[in-house]
Amino acid sequence: MPMNDRPGAAQHRVLVTGAAGYVGAMLVDLFSQRTDVSHVIGIDKEPLPEWIAALPMAMSKLTYIVANIADNSWQAEAAALEPDIVIHTAWQIREMYGKKREQWRWNVTGSDKAFDFAFGTPSVKKLIHFSTVASYGSFPTNTVEHRFNESEPFRKSDYLYAEEKRISEEHLKERYEAARRAGSRVQVAIIRPAALTGPRGRYMRVRFGLQATLSGQLKSSKAPIHRLISAMVSFVPITRKWLRQFIHEDDIADITALLAFQPLKTDYEAFNACPPGDVVLGRDMAAAVGKKAVTIPPILIRLVFFVMWHISRGKVPTSKGGWKSYSYPIAVDGSKLTRMYGYQYRWPSKEAFVKREGRYMKYVDTN
Repeated sequence: MPMNDRPGAAQHRVLVTGAAGYVGAMLVDLFSQRTDVSHVIGIDKEPLPEWIAALPMAMSKLTYIVANIADNSWQAEAAALEPDIVIHTAWQIREMYGKKREQWRWNVTGSDKAFDFAFGTPSVKKLIHFSTVASYGSFPTNTVEHRFNESEPFRKSDYLYAEEKRISEEHLKERYEAARRAGSRVQVAIIRPAALTGPRGRYMRVRFGLQATLSGQLKSSKAPIHRLISAMVSFVPITRKWLRQFIHEDDIADITALLAFQPLKTDYEAFNACPPGDVVLGRDMAAAVGKKAVTIPPILIRLVFFVMWHISRGKVPTSKGGWKSYSYPIAVDGSKLTRMYGYQYRWPSKEAFVKREGRYMKYVDTN
């Protein structure tokens, strides 16, 4: 079913960066179904996904631009289409082995150009930027009980994904303040999701990740390294403090729609996107995939991550600093969205992690 919209409401023209990615493609699909959206502009360095190309509703409203947002090849075409909402999801999440400078250009420079476009294009009224809870930082002093909220600052870390997101938020705030002084009225909402999950993430986009590895989905992969790792995790290695919080992909889409299409109460605001309730502990994850949990020390996780990163030349996504998120908890409070906008999360973390429910189950073969 399409997301809720308002019949007779203003016709929006939405620009989505990272339109071939997990979140971006989902937004292109769902927003094209809205009666209050007349046009969707998708930008990505990758080609248009085949499943989007097969959707008549999406294709009737979509202009797709193949471009890296870190370049200057897309701005003029995008501006001519007069978007009023910019949603920035484009990101190289997994560190590219030996290519930190290129990744920085794609992510940080690319984000700067997306921000500059939003603040410099007269038609744009709202910018939504996807950040991450990882930038609160995984440190030994973190506790399972503490819930980080949006008033607490991001902290420097050696995990490149978290650090680039932290710096991009700093750049966004600087550009927003400069644009404001110059007379801009563009509003900004920042979404900081917990770990995303759901049918689209688990079954339509099987990649080398935590859930795919632990649940045995990599067994069917043709890549030798994937089969090797799948064979190695006959049990689930956990650390004493390890936990995850999961948010269902439908909740993320609905939160994005809420912030994009409803009036914002403030001109610049960040939101943790995470359901209330219990976190998912290591033993919960093991139980969910039907395996035994074995507690090991963080130093061993660090060693294994280091070795696998280098012998696989980055094919196993265990880059520098990543071991800390497997060892030290980051638990956040996502209630601000509920307090400010009345948003009610549909799935608690544990249910989001295990249940086969949601909009994209229609694409999953359940036989």
